[in-house]
Amino acid sequence: MTLPAARYAFDNDDPAAIDRHRCLSDMLDGHTTARLSTLGALAGRRCLELGAGGGSIAGWLARQGAHVLATDLNVRHLPTDAGYRVLRHDLVTEPLPPGEWDVIHARLLLLHLPQREEILRRLAGALAPGGALVLEEFATTFRNAVLVAPGPGDAAAYDRYLDTLVERVLPAHGNDPAWARRVHAAMVEAGLADVDTEVFARSWAGGTAGALLNAANIAQQRAGLRAAGLTDALLDRVTALMSDPRMVIRSHLVYSTIGRRR
Repeated sequence: MTLPAARYAFDNDDPAAIDRHRCLSDMLDGHTTARLSTLGALAGRRCLELGAGGGSIAGWLARQGAHVLATDLNVRHLPTDAGYRVLRHDLVTEPLPPGEWDVIHARLLLLHLPQREEILRRLAGALAPGGALVLEEFATTFRNAVLVAPGPGDAAAYDRYLDTLVERVLPAHGNDPAWARRVHAAMVEAGLADVDTEVFARSWAGGTAGALLNAANIAQQRAGLRAAGLTDALLDRVTALMSDPRMVIRSHLVYSTIGRRR
């Protein structure tokens, strides 16, 4: 069967986008803010938040006293009264917002964009001297993600869904499941210094954010998953498992990489 034409897989206009933003915030904000905190005091610094989604990190940066510009291809979920500026922006086709930036942060963004390496070079060049580029990406090539399953066949059902999503459906939309592991080298090649990568993952029981993210993924990509050969029965089974506390999965590994302009 033919998969849908390539375009961004997780459109903010989809009703499931709100759940997706909420799950990602619950899963990752603590880790992201800890990494950003290693950059030192953020008050007064010029911060560019790319692919800002629901705005949780843009809001956190603003509360630290930073001057924040939050951008997204679709800004409908970004509040305009949260202490930061909002700009609708296409990172692929439009120039970067002007200025030299002290911090540029993007989470789960470049892995979706086929032009990722050229974009990374542009981001590195937009930093002020001493400025930091912070990229956080899922590495989706690691398997055996089910830690506990409640019944026979449940682990296999989840594995089949996940394999189909990350090996067929998302790559058809431009996603590179191995990009996270190349970010460190790409930053070095772009001339950034003191490049550092931290890798993070944890377990998530059914009903918690890391499991419910999969339910949101299925809701947004059901047509693509069905076109790739999965049945509604299997997708309904996996969706139900994501609310079952007896089901425990490991999240994708998150590679958080920081590089600085000399």
